[in-house]
Order: sequence, then structure tokens, then C-alpha cells
Amino acid sequence: MTAESAKAFEALEGQARALLDLFARAGYEPVAPAIIQPAGVFLDQIGEQVRGRTYVFTDLAGEELCLRPDLTVPVSRLYLERHPQADEQARYSYNGPAFRFQPLGPSATHPREFRQAGIECFGVPDKENADIEMIRLAVEAVKSAGLRDFSLRFGDIALFYALVDALQLPKRWRNKLRHYFWRPPVFHALLDRIAQGTRPEPDTLATALADKIASADQARAEEIVAAYLDAQGIPLAGNRSLREIAERLLDHAADLRADPLPQEVGTVIDYVLTVSAPPREACDKLAMIAKGAGLDIDAGLGAISRRFDRLEGEGVDLSRATFTAEFGRKLEYYSGLVFQIEAEGLDETEPVAGGGRYDNLLTALGAPRPVPAVGSAIHTERLLAAVEGGA
Repeated sequence: MTAESAKAFEALEGQARALLDLFARAGYEPVAPAIIQPAGVFLDQIGEQVRGRTYVFTDLAGEELCLRPDLTVPVSRLYLERHPQADEQARYSYNGPAFRFQPLGPSATHPREFRQAGIECFGVPDKENADIEMIRLAVEAVKSAGLRDFSLRFGDIALFYALVDALQLPKRWRNKLRHYFWRPPVFHALLDRIAQGTRPEPDTLATALADKIASADQARAEEIVAAYLDAQGIPLAGNRSLREIAERLLDHAADLRADPLPQEVGTVIDYVLTVSAPPREACDKLAMIAKGAGLDIDAGLGAISRRFDRLEGEGVDLSRATFTAEFGRKLEYYSGLVFQIEAEGLDETEPVAGGGRYDNLLTALGAPRPVPAVGSAIHTERLLAAVEGGA
């Protein structure tokens, strides 16, 4: 290690120690979840944008494992190990590496291995209080590290869910729009297609294979897919199982048969998702769109507005904050509030910190009851670079 790299490492570790001290004073117990995790847990929960960037391998015993691409899932698993009945409140903090493939190549702001210092809060029934605590601590943490020039970006996935419920969409399209929300280009292509009444091109190999398995049960469908892949010499590689491939083919076939959405429904969704403005202005715009469309999303908008009131009341500066209706971050376990802290000179894809609410994750990991949960992680290398760059 060169003198320069040793100095950088010590600065990073010093920053992390200070962050963990701050979290400890706020009541967050430090934990160290395992770096190697069961692959299936992550591939099922983190979503398409991250699962394709996860380092997956099989050990000598044949178990499929991965290098953790984030720390929220490992800390959630640790919570369930300690509290199998999921009936206790807990607050944990951590600092350690995470790993993601970078399709454009690693860089200073997008390395393959990066460090996260963060906090996770489990089981607190007053979700609003926990959300406020999480945002306030994240802001306090980056400010304590010396970051001065930053802005806040907010979104709320629960508001989008409330919108599609208020529109009374067919269950199929409601579920698909929820599924693709985190991938805006795919989402808008899907919305345009189903609102215009166009269907996927039917004369494809995928459609032909889907037709073969359309009337089969799951086990038989997987056998047919396996036989086809074998006959074509196509290896089963990457992060897709036979079950998932069969399910996607059946989903593709169902798209061909489904009725389109009314075009005006697609227009309303588009209008809502184009809203990106300072928090008060965004709430007013969303209320106006909802009123014009005859939709009742008052409860969701009221919760968002009240959250902003409380944040300002607790000293969080929202003068440079933005609420973006389409903002959902990249991890698909989020279910409500999402936020990130963006430093001057770094774009939206390079936040120094971010987090949100993930109330459905713990039951997906095996909890016997729903567990309200919210967390935040700081990309410590980005934070240090932003602080030193602004010094």
C-alpha cells in the first residue's frame, strides 16, 4: 500500500468511525452481517436493476451464494436470526463493503467494491416517526462529516400504489405496472403499449415456446423449457432459474391475450409521474391532477405533506429538496418513502446517501408477521470525495 492510499484508507476509516459513533448515540447497535449471503434471498428481493449486477457463485457443496450487493437484506436476516418471531423493536448500524458489477466499467464513483455505513430500524409501529428519524439522522451524518453543499430528493412508492389502486386497473396491469415502476424506460414502454391497445409481436420463438407450456402445470412447463434449452444447446446461466423462465414465458403469452387499458388512464399515470418539483409545489400539482381525474389519493398526499412539515419542524432544510413522483431508487424491496442525498458535482445516479421504507421485506425473508422497517445507507467513499472536493 502506497503512502497516498494508506492516507486515503485512514481518512475513510476515520470518517466511518465518526459516523458509527453518531449512530450509536442515537441508539443504533453496531452489527457486522456476513459478506457472503444466500444468492436466492437477494435475487428474489432486490429487483432487476441490481440482480443482474450481483456476483453469484456456487461453492463446493453446490450451494448458490453471492457477495452482498447491499447491506439492508443481510441486516434484515440478522434481525430475524435474533428475533425469529419478529416481535421486537431493534435499531442496528453497520459499516462494511458491498459488491456490484459495473457494466460501464468500474470508476471512482461506481466501483465494484464499495463501502456503506448505515442504519436500519425494525418494528417501530409509528412509521412517520421512524421515517423522520431516518431522514434526520442521514442528514445529520453527512453534515457531521463535513458535507455542506447537497440537496435532498424524495419519492413515495406507496403514493404510486395508491394511484394504480384508485384507477381500479385490472389486476394484471396493476401488478405489472408495480413490478416495472423501478425501471422507467421499460415502465413507459409498457404503459404506452397497453394504453394504445398494441400487443407484443406474436411471431417470436418466445411466444411459440410460451404456447407450448400454456396449458401445462409448473413442473411440466419447466421440463419443456429445459428440453428446449438442451436441444438448442443453450446453457442455463446467469441469475434465472427454470421456474422463472417458464413464468416469464407464460406471462408473455398472457400479455398477448389481455385487454388494453383505456388511453385516458395511461395519460393520468403519465401526468402524475412527470411531477418533479419542490415538495410543496409537487404536492399541489399532484392534488390538482388527482382532482381533475376524479381520484382519491388524499390520504397518501396528506401523509407526504405532513412528513415535510415535521422535517422542517425538526430543522431539516428543504429549500433545495425535490419530490419526484417517478423516483423509486433501484432496490425493489422499497414500499413507501424513498430519499437520497445528492452532493454538488455528482448526478442523481451517484448519491452520497439514500434509503427508504421496506415494510414487505421481512415477511419475504420468512418473518411470521409484517415488520415495519426503514433504513438508510451512506456511500462513504463518495461522501469523503465530496467533502474533500468541496474543501
